[in-house]
Amino acid sequence: MRVEQISVFLENKAGRLAEATGVLAAAGVSIRALSLADTSDFGVLRLIVGDREKATKALKEAGFTVNKTAVVAVEVEDRPGGLHRILSLLDGAGLNVEYMYAFVRKSGDTAVMIFRFDDPDAAARVLTDRGVSVIDGGRLYGM
Repeated sequence: MRVEQISVFLENKAGRLAEATGVLAAAGVSIRALSLADTSDFGVLRLIVGDREKATKALKEAGFTVNKTAVVAVEVEDRPGGLHRILSLLDGAGLNVEYMYAFVRKSGDTAVMIFRFDDPDAAARVLTDRGVSVIDGGRLYGM
């Protein structure tokens, strides 16, 4: 169960992040989750949005470089050790986590984490087979 994330490459200069979020706001695209990583020259803004096609089109038209990446959204028990359980299952299956970030929900007994794996389909199978709730895109984009 893959989920589509968009990555936006940003020059590492003041105001560039605000430009990207302004483009999304003007296009009426809701941001559901995000992660920002940077180097001295550029940043990578990773986004889960309500409408990936509209977001990609608007950002590209505004001159941003945009890629789509397959990630996996996983429900994690919101208690001590909840994330450790998931990471232990992945480690036991020999799967590498490239990066991850949180998806904030208004309420609930679980948190949602977004994971990038070198093999997202294998990771989703391992987690699902071990009783972990992997969230499909249709549900995630509407949260």
